[in-house]
Amino acid sequence: MQIALAPMEGLVDEILRDVLTRIGGIDWCVTEFIRVSERVLPVGTYQKLAPELFSGARTAAGTPLRVQFLGSDPQCLADNAAFACTLGAPVIDLNFGCPAKTVNKSRGGAILLKEPELLHAIVREVRRTVPASIPVTAKMRLGFDHKDHALECAEALADGGAAQLVVHARTKVEGYKPPAHWEWVARVQEVVKVPVFANGEVWTLDDWHRCREVSGVEDIMLGRGLVARPDLARQIAAARAGDEVAPMQWAELQPVLADFWLQARRKISPRYAPGRLKQWLAMLTRSYPEATELFNLLRRENDCERIDALLGIEVPDTPRLSIA
Repeated sequence: MQIALAPMEGLVDEILRDVLTRIGGIDWCVTEFIRVSERVLPVGTYQKLAPELFSGARTAAGTPLRVQFLGSDPQCLADNAAFACTLGAPVIDLNFGCPAKTVNKSRGGAILLKEPELLHAIVREVRRTVPASIPVTAKMRLGFDHKDHALECAEALADGGAAQLVVHARTKVEGYKPPAHWEWVARVQEVVKVPVFANGEVWTLDDWHRCREVSGVEDIMLGRGLVARPDLARQIAAARAGDEVAPMQWAELQPVLADFWLQARRKISPRYAPGRLKQWLAMLTRSYPEATELFNLLRRENDCERIDALLGIEVPDTPRLSIA
């Protein structure tokens, strides 16, 4: 069984990947999608979106990083994937699940689930182009506005050469509204010979037990549930080993949150760093009442030094490198 951290654009950046993988339980993680359309992207794109590539393609905790691409041109995707491999990408992942309207309007993400033949062509060309030793994987939803072609799409990806499939168990139109249709993950696994990961609506250990029972698969990708409950992967990893760990308390999470803020202060422009902190805090309110109290204190605060004071931390006087 493997537990993966989902690639959530605009949320799970290098900073959050770092702090979540250090908490533990995550077997691998994925970059935010790297969008390609007309050309091979420069090294600077990877320095911004996948800086772990330049330190062994692993987070500081040693968790392997996969590089995810989004687009609709098979050759362009293949060329960019090949270049990423020269930078050290250990796995190439392809995004066929993003539900964002702006992405779908530009023929990227979940909209391609309307074209199973194109899915096959993309994976086939990427698989043909990148070194044989580099696995190619894919993430999909159950369809765009219906599930009628979910199995056809899964077969197209697997037949094209995808070594693993992650199935977000909802359509694009369903977005993130409960429930996730885990029974469809079981149907996908029946028609493909590659490992299938279940994804969607796993917020607690109990959710994971139900997901495993309904989907019939052992592998799982955690997204919002792991961001909202940072030790969820660790709890699941312990449960799969027949052990039990105490849930992470707010007092244990506070230094992690402080470290997240210090990294944001160092790497992100002061204009955007407070928003990144509030974004994570807002999701933590689902699991921690204390996060709600802190979020209410910070929600209108945009001065980094005052946020330092409210968090009770001192920021080292070191140069800041802006990535935003």
